[in-house]
Amino acid sequence: MQHTSKNTKWLNRMVLASTFLACIATQASAAVLTSTKPLGFIASAITEGVIPTEVLLPDGASPHDYALRPSDVQRLRSADLVIWIGPDMESFLTKPLNNIDEKKKIALSGLNSVKPLLSKGTDDDHDHEHEHAQDNAHQHADNEEHNHDHGDYDMHIWMSPEIAKQSAIAIHDKLLELMPQNKDKLDANLRKFEQDLEQTKEKIVNIMQPLQGKGYFVFHDAYGYFEKAFGLRQSGHFTVNPEIQPGAQRLHNIRTQLVEHKAECVFAEPQFQPAVINAVAKGTDVRTGILDPLGSNITLGKDSYIQFLTQLSQQFTDCLE
Repeated sequence: MQHTSKNTKWLNRMVLASTFLACIATQASAAVLTSTKPLGFIASAITEGVIPTEVLLPDGASPHDYALRPSDVQRLRSADLVIWIGPDMESFLTKPLNNIDEKKKIALSGLNSVKPLLSKGTDDDHDHEHEHAQDNAHQHADNEEHNHDHGDYDMHIWMSPEIAKQSAIAIHDKLLELMPQNKDKLDANLRKFEQDLEQTKEKIVNIMQPLQGKGYFVFHDAYGYFEKAFGLRQSGHFTVNPEIQPGAQRLHNIRTQLVEHKAECVFAEPQFQPAVINAVAKGTDVRTGILDPLGSNITLGKDSYIQFLTQLSQQFTDCLE
C-alpha cells in the first residue's frame, strides 16, 4: 500500500513538472514574428511591454530570394501574429502562410490604408531589363522573375514614414483583437510611436533641405519612398534586384554621368558592396557612401524605427554634404 502511495506521489510530481514545462514552452513561443528586420522595427514600437517581437530572416539575408528552412516554418506556425509585406515582395512566404489563420497574419501591402500610398516602380526598370537581356539571357530570366514578384508597385514600403504609421495602426488593431486585456498599453505605444514619428520627420526634413537637387546613384533601387518623403532625387540606380549585377550598358551610362559631374555621390550597401561601384567611380571626384536599407546594425526595440529613419538620413548627409 505504501509502495502504491509513493508511486502516486511520483506520478503527480511528474504531471506537475511536465505541465510547468509546457507552460514555459508556450510562453516562450508567444511572439509577434515579422518577415524582415525593418518590419520588426515598426512592430516593436507597438509590442513594447506586451509581447516579444522576433524577425524571421537572419541578418544579411535578402527578402528577394530567401529559402525557408523547416525551423522557419515551425516559427511561422507557433507565432501569435505574423507580419509580412505580401506576395509581391516575399513570394517565398505565400505557400506556408496559406496554412495560417487569417486572424494571425497581416500582409501590409494589402491593407486598405496602405494601397493608396503605394508608388509605381521606377520608369527605367523596363529599360534595365532590355539592356540586361543583351548582356546575359540567363540572368535576364532571373530579373524578369524578380520584377514579376514585385508587381507594378515599389514594395520597399518600410521606407515610407506614412506607410509605417498605417502599418503600426494595423498591428495595434490586430493585437487588440488578439489580446484585449492589453488595450491601455497598446494604445499608449501607438500614441508614442505616432508622436515620435512626426517629430522625427520634421527633423529629417530640416536636415535634408540643403541636399535637395544634389545628384547621386544608389546601388539598389530601394529608397523611393524615403526620397519622396524628404525631397531627394536620385540620378539613378545600378540594379533593380541586388542579387543581379548591372549590365555593361548601364555601367557605361552611369560612368558617363559621373565624369560629366551629374552626381556627387555613389552609394553601396552593407549587404552588397560590389567592386563594380568602386570601378565606376574610379578616376572621378565622386564620393562613395553606404546606405543600409535594412538597418542591420540596429537592435529591435520601441525606438528602433525612429533610429532607422535617423540613421538613413545621416548616411545620405554624410556623403552628399
